[in-house]
Amino acid sequence: MRRLAQTAGLTDVQQSILETVREFVDKEIIPHAQRLEHADEYPTDIVEGMREMGLFGLTIAEEYGGLGESLLTYALVVEELSRGWMSISGIINTHFIVAYLISQYGTPEQKQSLLPRMATGEVRGAFSMSEPGCGSDVAAIRTRAERSGNEFVLNGQKMWLTNGAYSSVVATLVKTDIGADSVYGNMTTFLLEKKPGFGETAPGLTIPGKIQKMGYKGVETTEMILDGVRVPESAVLGGVEAGLGRGFYQMMDGIEVGRVNVAARACGVAIRAFELAIAYAQQRQTFGVPLAKHQAIAFKLAEMATKIEAAHALMVNAARLKDSGARNDVEAGMAKLLASEYCAEIVQEAFRIHGGYGYSKEYEIERLMREAPFLLIGEGTSEIQKTIISRGLLKAYKL
Repeated sequence: MRRLAQTAGLTDVQQSILETVREFVDKEIIPHAQRLEHADEYPTDIVEGMREMGLFGLTIAEEYGGLGESLLTYALVVEELSRGWMSISGIINTHFIVAYLISQYGTPEQKQSLLPRMATGEVRGAFSMSEPGCGSDVAAIRTRAERSGNEFVLNGQKMWLTNGAYSSVVATLVKTDIGADSVYGNMTTFLLEKKPGFGETAPGLTIPGKIQKMGYKGVETTEMILDGVRVPESAVLGGVEAGLGRGFYQMMDGIEVGRVNVAARACGVAIRAFELAIAYAQQRQTFGVPLAKHQAIAFKLAEMATKIEAAHALMVNAARLKDSGARNDVEAGMAKLLASEYCAEIVQEAFRIHGGYGYSKEYEIERLMREAPFLLIGEGTSEIQKTIISRGLLKAYKL
């Protein structure tokens, strides 16, 4: 068992789940990740294995066929999966956020219709806020939904959908002019159901193709074009009375969960980079001794391990706060900020320890060098996290 990133106070069930996932990662993900990532190939067999373990329903309540586990359990599972290959965690991340939103805000009908199928992985979720003309500036969203009798008609273009093709339901934030005083009160989340695949997957809803990325391969990232998409009132998350105009606030709740997830991913990638570095430093010899015998390298390893411990502790704290029902916007922002920044630093140090071999596609650290930058921007850049953290602190310490 590894020494780093241990979590105190876990139940026997949590320990058992993590041991099972860790074994799955070591046997079924790490040996195949390099080949699949370089080919940008969807990991069908790995996803099927996750379905069999029940990971798609990890946090979905038992009454809907899930395992009913906590956000902490989920975050620790994500950490383990990301240690194997970060793209794998992306496949279940947006799925989990959508399941969380439906569990928290969905109508009884929405829960009964979607959650049992999501728990088995039969239906997978995608999460859509961003657009080509806006990233972190949610107020700049231009996609709109107009009322038409008992229906809504959606028009616009969405961007950066993880699971955009393989998903069957997309939680989509759009503008709905209902006369609220704030732009944020004029936004609504719709649950758009579609067929998996590319092209026109529902009348008026098109998934054009995969966006080519420098890393984070294997899992597809797509656009979504909405051209006169007609949906019933029942597609509003939470129903028209409770959900119309509440989309921004629902999505922000989901984003807090997503930031814990990104922090967990960063911890997992950092742990793997450290494992590779400390193994290589003991095997590779220079000037007649292993690299690890040189103080310059030993100090790097010490700093990397310390950063992993700090990031893991913040991530666990943010997850436990959310599980307790407390607001965790500041803590989730801190965890995401520190974990993603430290991950980038740790991966680069591991790359330097590998020397010239780190630049070779034959070595795993090359892949991590392309994956780590994504964590600096996913679920909000470091600058956005600092904005959230500082606002929360100024509110808490207001004179």
